[in-house]
Order: sequence, then C-alpha cells, then structure tokens
Amino acid sequence: MRIKKISEVVGAKVYTDSGDYFGEIEEANLAENKIDGWRIKVGGGIISLIGGARGVIIPHQFVKAISDIFIINKSTLPSSNPDIEEIPEDLI
Repeated sequence: MRIKKISEVVGAKVYTDSGDYFGEIEEANLAENKIDGWRIKVGGGIISLIGGARGVIIPHQFVKAISDIFIINKSTLPSSNPDIEEIPEDLI
C-alpha cells in the first residue's frame, strides 16, 4: 500500500460509488493528527441536488477509496445525510 501525502490529493476528482462525478478535493480537515473530513468543491449536476451549495465537508468515514481519484458513498449527498456539512458559498 502506497501512502499519499495530503498535498498529493488536493485537486483530486471525487466520484460517488455509483460513478457520478461529485467534485474536487479542496483540503483535509484534521482532528488530533488524523483526517476527520474532506472539503470538496462540488461540481457538475450535483450542485442542484444539494440545494445549490458549492462545497461540502464529507466525513472521512464516507470515503471508500483514495488513489488517483476519490470514491465516496452515494449516501454522502447532503440531501440524504445529516452528517454532511454544507459550506456557504462566500467561504469557497
């Protein structure tokens, strides 16, 4: 297993486990020297599904795979999951 640096994944494309494009990684949120979540700039048609928010914070537990791309659970869409934090547009 190859260990990636956080700086290597910033800008990586994010897809759902059903193959839909979700957005790009903007940064990692750390808590106690561990990755707590990922800030994702939402792109494509997903914006309309999440109420127009341009970014979200996805808890790390919803990430299924990290390589050249990120794969997240489809349940991470904020409309279906209260654990997802939407980022106000003025902060993106």
